[in-house]
Amino acid sequence: MEVLEEPPISLDKALKMYRVIDEDGNPVGPEPSIPDKLLIDMYTYMVRARILDSWLLKLQRMGRVALHAPNKGQEAASVGATLALEGRDWLFPSYRELGALLVRGMSEEEILDRALTTIDDPLKGSDFAIYGHRKYNIVPAPVPVANQLPHAVGAALAAKIMGDDIVTMTFFGDGSTSRGDFHAALNFAGVFKAPVVFVNQNNQWAISVPVKRQTAAPTIAVKGVAYGVPGIRVDGNDVLAVYTTALEAVDRARRGEGPTLIEAVTYRLGPHTTADDPDRYRSRSEVEEWERREPIRRFRLYLEKKGILGPGDAEEIYRTWESRIEETVVKVLDKPPLPPEVILEDVYSKPTWNLVEQMRELEESIKLLKELGVEVE
Repeated sequence: MEVLEEPPISLDKALKMYRVIDEDGNPVGPEPSIPDKLLIDMYTYMVRARILDSWLLKLQRMGRVALHAPNKGQEAASVGATLALEGRDWLFPSYRELGALLVRGMSEEEILDRALTTIDDPLKGSDFAIYGHRKYNIVPAPVPVANQLPHAVGAALAAKIMGDDIVTMTFFGDGSTSRGDFHAALNFAGVFKAPVVFVNQNNQWAISVPVKRQTAAPTIAVKGVAYGVPGIRVDGNDVLAVYTTALEAVDRARRGEGPTLIEAVTYRLGPHTTADDPDRYRSRSEVEEWERREPIRRFRLYLEKKGILGPGDAEEIYRTWESRIEETVVKVLDKPPLPPEVILEDVYSKPTWNLVEQMRELEESIKLLKELGVEVE
């Protein structure tokens, strides 16, 4: 009888949950050797993301922001994974990665300028383009789920062909795994060993659809195995587990060994977006159970037990950034809006005759409206 060979990729890591610390900040396995400064930076980035997220939610309720996808509860996944990247690498986020944007160097002011479309909006009011900037190697996130996955693979493969020593990383939710883009991206990346890291934020709900309705597979990580891509399942609320897993995946990709699929098991504590009412489809007891596992409290307890944060240090970090971000919000709210003319800018490097004509007509219309006493924004 012919003896079948062992599969080239182990299922073990794709089926089991990797974690470093439990819900109360106690180590449950070997602790990675990470400098204290980086550990404090991890905590600070998560706090900044939480505070900024709460402000964006309030600003939407005030009618100043059109729509916001809350990040609360998912800070460890975005911060931990993105910290594994180097400056030359590229990030292809979804719409729930405030922590990733901050890690890459975007300021709260830039993010607020984009959300409120002020005169300093880096994307000049481009609709459905969520954040992103060439300066930080962040590609603006699309609204349709999973669209960014093939793009991340294509960019990674292009870098490989050109001999550029970069890695791409892309974030996506559990709902994205039901889209064809997810499967095409993994298959292509697996075949061509593209240097890309797929980070699935499995937050249990794709709007009102639970993850059990997305797939009959035991985990999402196991889906990578079918495409020849190592799948690793981690506790997405454990920033240390996410960081160490992502660092290994990034190093592997940079060595030319191909892609990795990371399933970060986490939970969306808030609504899907500000247009959603999660109380209609999930129980309060479920949310309360996941609140006990939330990443910031867990990591604070770990840092305090290790003596890395002293008495009152965590509160000081929170107060400091709460004050700074509030000052930034006040500053951004005082900025003028984008001028109407931007709608015709940046279409072509050199404006075509019809764009020049449309610009002239727009300027004449604005002038007339102002003469009639109509406020133009």
